[in-house]
Amino acid sequence: MSRDDDHLPQVPTRRLMLKGAALAAGALAAGTGAAQAAPATPKAAPYVNPLVLQRADPHIHRHTDGHYYFTATVPEYDRIILRRSRTLGGLSTAAESVIWRAHSSGVMGAHIWAPELHRIGGKWYIYFASAPAESVWDIRIWVLQNAHPDPFKGTWAEKGQIKTAWETFSLDATTFTHRGTRYLAWAQHEPGMDNNTALWLSRMANPWTLTGPQIRLSTPEYDWECVGFKVNEGPYVIQRNGRVFMTYSASATDYHYCVGLLTADTNSDLMNPANWAKSTTPVFTSNDTTKQYGPGHNCFTVAEDGRTDVLVYHARQYKEITGDPLNDPNRHTRVQKFGWKSDGTPDFGIPVADTAKASV
Repeated sequence: MSRDDDHLPQVPTRRLMLKGAALAAGALAAGTGAAQAAPATPKAAPYVNPLVLQRADPHIHRHTDGHYYFTATVPEYDRIILRRSRTLGGLSTAAESVIWRAHSSGVMGAHIWAPELHRIGGKWYIYFASAPAESVWDIRIWVLQNAHPDPFKGTWAEKGQIKTAWETFSLDATTFTHRGTRYLAWAQHEPGMDNNTALWLSRMANPWTLTGPQIRLSTPEYDWECVGFKVNEGPYVIQRNGRVFMTYSASATDYHYCVGLLTADTNSDLMNPANWAKSTTPVFTSNDTTKQYGPGHNCFTVAEDGRTDVLVYHARQYKEITGDPLNDPNRHTRVQKFGWKSDGTPDFGIPVADTAKASV
């Protein structure tokens, strides 16, 4: 995950921790005549899934105040909610506050989708998608700002629409910094293209304004990206091992929904599409054995130990859906630890089985 802003508390490196443990052991040996073993670093706690019921497109921000902040799409598509907890598991039962509601008419009146909470320059920002109440599919990207240190307090000011190159269907904005530059990645339909949405990237002048150009990173081209709809959406970035990894979701939001991966070298120019390599196969998909269907729209965080990487995503517990999947509310938030392959790329594994029975 990008280490920009206040995304994560500073975590001591393993070398510093080992050095500190050695010094402590030496001091004990000097005082008692016998070396004592340093206490073991606590392990990350296991997680119970589903973590949060009927919350799709989840976003979890770990802040320097020691809390995890959670937001997501609600099935009614009419508000933005926020929870917080000192543990990931605690988000399941944490009190939920409505921090903003859709307008009764006009812009930002319908389809309130996929909010993300970011801390930038000492202020809170929420990026989300919405449409006018009178034209519910004219979906665009909007931004809220809150200057209060506590995002549950203060005022969420509407900073307006993020203006892209075209006034077309656009959603799923995320922001990150790389080598001192802030970027926005998002999904949008390009006029004249035979797809629903492709992935785009632009530098930012400030947290609600792009500074061109905008480049296309990926368009649906493989069969697994084009089931039901030709979709690339929900980008999110994690930076590790000398590379920038961007996950994204593809196809319709039923059991065909899955996660793809783009990769760029950390020393490359991210604004050159040629510097991004695309996986030819999905990296995270539905699984009949664990009975998890349509996993996607993920983000990343870290466990309570400050080191273990955690994948956050939504999925359903059943494969067959009657009617439009967007009208089915049971995309539940899930979390699971993930590791890294010997070549330095993420190893997502499979969506884990439920450990708790969902009651909805």
